[in-house]
Amino acid sequence: MIKRMHVALNCSDLTKSLEFYRAFFGTEPTKVKNNYAKFELDDPALHFSLNIRPFAKEGVLNHLGFQVNDTSEVLAIGERLRQSGLLLIDEMNTTCCYAVQDKVWIYDPDGNAWEIFYTKEDSEFESAGEARDLSLCCTTPSEPVNIEFISWNKK
Repeated sequence: MIKRMHVALNCSDLTKSLEFYRAFFGTEPTKVKNNYAKFELDDPALHFSLNIRPFAKEGVLNHLGFQVNDTSEVLAIGERLRQSGLLLIDEMNTTCCYAVQDKVWIYDPDGNAWEIFYTKEDSEFESAGEARDLSLCCTTPSEPVNIEFISWNKK
């Protein structure tokens, strides 16, 4: 029986990443070493680890995310993240990946995109009348340009 999903990310700065993920998950890590940290979440069931390792900025990871039960949960999590000082990109009532969704996006210090989303209904259309083609569907929004106010990004 599966206990929880495991996601392991390479990161370049463990201190900045820990600050970000403490705010994002709303909890403390269960283990921290000089080159490693682990969060074991119960809701959602997730074993999440950070590893100090070299990596290419354009790696194979597209994005990570959590599906929630309804739009009110998207909004509540979005508000908690805003209160934590994390910059969000809102995409409410958007059509992508053949579904109508409400979602918010944030980026960690290494540029990994996280999506919190609720799927409202299936759709036969790739996009909601936007001028984007199939190659752009289900891509993460452009990373915010001015994110200096986010605490983990301060010099």
